[in-house]
Amino acid sequence: MLFLAEGAQNPLIPGGAELVVGLLCFFIVFGLLGKKLLPNIQKTLEERHDAIEGGLERAAEAQAEANRTLEQYKAQLAEARHEAARITEQAREQGAQIIAEMREEGQRQREAIIAAGHAQIEADRRQVTATLRQEVGRIATDLAGKLVGESLEDHARQSRTIDRFLEGLEGSAAETGAAR
Repeated sequence: MLFLAEGAQNPLIPGGAELVVGLLCFFIVFGLLGKKLLPNIQKTLEERHDAIEGGLERAAEAQAEANRTLEQYKAQLAEARHEAARITEQAREQGAQIIAEMREEGQRQREAIIAAGHAQIEADRRQVTATLRQEVGRIATDLAGKLVGESLEDHARQSRTIDRFLEGLEGSAAETGAAR
């Protein structure tokens, strides 16, 4: 080790004036740092903390809001699906009801057409029967007149003869139908 002479001052221990000046400078610098620099550092740290922690909080709030919105969307979607199913079912029921009504209407129209056809056939049958009676009567009268050799032009007589002849035909036709 290095020994200093007895009158020499130790370089690690400052002198009284240097110590006072050094302490004074230290407190001035420390005061300036405490008054000016430390609040700015504290403010920056708080902003950084707010940016980090506040961002996380805002992100958590945004996530919670997104989850609430998603749940609302899912609920609305489920409700819309339920509504669509209800409307579809209602449309099916209405369709079935309309089909049933149209079948009933078609059945009524069919029955009306069949009734009108039967009535027309009956009217045509009566008209043909009346025309046929007159024609058969005229032919029978002409034939009878040729066979008898005299004219059977008397209308009342002719009608009675024709009626008797046709009744005989109808009676024989009824007997033939009953025999079958």
